[in-house]
Amino acid sequence: MKAAKANDLLPEHLLKELQKYVQGETIYIPKPRSSYQKWGSRSGGRKRFKERNSAIKEAFKSGCGIEKLAEEYFLSPETIKKIVYTK
Repeated sequence: MKAAKANDLLPEHLLKELQKYVQGETIYIPKPRSSYQKWGSRSGGRKRFKERNSAIKEAFKSGCGIEKLAEEYFLSPETIKKIVYTK
């Protein structure tokens, strides 16, 4: 998040209206909900976790044990169980 000067961004009438409520302070104006993105969709993290979890499920179906998968993927056995036992 970078700072921007309201004088440079906002029309004068809007700036005057905002000055009725806030003067000389920093305010945060959030994005509209419609422009939110799911976690990891921009960075590719979501896709990588989905691929990793698919590989874990396949290995489990092929007979690989929970403990071995936990060691191989550096995850706790409980996390592996959550991955393999969910749809």
